[in-house]
Amino acid sequence: MKKIKKIFSILGPGFITGASDDDPSGIATYSQTGALFGFAQAWTALFSFPMMVAIQEMCGRIGLVSGKGLAGVIRLHYPKKVLYSSVFLLFLANTINIGADLGAMAASAQLVFGFPFVYWLIGMVVLTLVLEIFVSYKTYSKYLKYLALALLSYVVAAFTIKLDWKEVFASLIIPHIEFNKTYIFNIVAILGTTISPYLFFWQADEEVEEEVAHHKLRRMGAGQPRITPKDISRLRLDTVIGMLFSNLVMFFIIITTGTTLFTHGITKINSASDAALALKPLAGDYAFLLFAVGIVATGLLALPILAGSASYAVSESFGWREGLYQKLNRAHGFYGVITIATLVGLLINFIGIDPIVALYYSAVINGIIAPPLIVMILLIANNKKIMGERTNSPFLNILGALTAFIMGLSAVILLFSLFIK
Repeated sequence: MKKIKKIFSILGPGFITGASDDDPSGIATYSQTGALFGFAQAWTALFSFPMMVAIQEMCGRIGLVSGKGLAGVIRLHYPKKVLYSSVFLLFLANTINIGADLGAMAASAQLVFGFPFVYWLIGMVVLTLVLEIFVSYKTYSKYLKYLALALLSYVVAAFTIKLDWKEVFASLIIPHIEFNKTYIFNIVAILGTTISPYLFFWQADEEVEEEVAHHKLRRMGAGQPRITPKDISRLRLDTVIGMLFSNLVMFFIIITTGTTLFTHGITKINSASDAALALKPLAGDYAFLLFAVGIVATGLLALPILAGSASYAVSESFGWREGLYQKLNRAHGFYGVITIATLVGLLINFIGIDPIVALYYSAVINGIIAPPLIVMILLIANNKKIMGERTNSPFLNILGALTAFIMGLSAVILLFSLFIK
């Protein structure tokens, strides 16, 4: 137990950020990938890993060095139009994602435990808001780290079925490309789900929260913490572990659904809970339970991060008092945005939007926001007035620019495909 606690003491915002990337909407996307293409897109887990590490390391370092979140830095150093348009689109994408995640969580809980869908939906909203508003950051961050372990259920699920490991590893290492609308559309959805703007904002702000918790800052946005090489090394290790964990889970979801659903001709997955239900007759009750319970647990991990990242961005844009370490009576605006984003997400489940359509439109918005934001992150990470001696290496700049280009091209392809039949 002491060894586990020691390992968890090393892990921080990078690990939590990586784990939250595998939220129910991500699980639905990866399940749909396996169902549609088998192992053919498993290579995307390996391909996206270095890009995720590069961007998230920059975001974390910006927060660590500046003592401010991304929106706070942009507000001080860049045009307001850039800030407000980015934050608006981020809030829109996050609320859609929250709605899709809540629906998947409630449906999965209903599958396993019974009781009406609406009871689970409202109960999860209440639980999430109570934890985020009334539990201290120090306690809450520990809870999020342990909750991330639920993602291991998807690794375990893969070993409950028979897999052709030779074919699996060949698909991981050798990219298989098809030039058709469905294949490209899904690649774009994977990128939009995997390299998401809410992760950029969240990790930067949580690095600042950590500095406040360790008394290196009086409050968020006030002053610059004293950073040592050890702090930077810790950040990089934490980020690499978090992104590796995230992509490992992504890989196992794709190969599990590829082996079961794709092989049996089940190619239409409307939600993460659909994927769990479809596995039941093919892979057995154990795999079904692991999938369904994992959806609920990962949703409880992701919801506060989606709502929280939106709230950090809005609060920093208007100079409001912010931070999960703050009490409700000292940060009404910050917690108000969290509440509004969560409640709007709740209402999305009652207006009849197809879950997969919602996820793809969320991916579209993420695809539109991500490239210019990545360019902005590169500018900030190379600005000596902001970063001092902690600017980017040439390698990080090349990897960051390549990510912005690929994400930008993906956004154009996705938008084009939406208007061409």
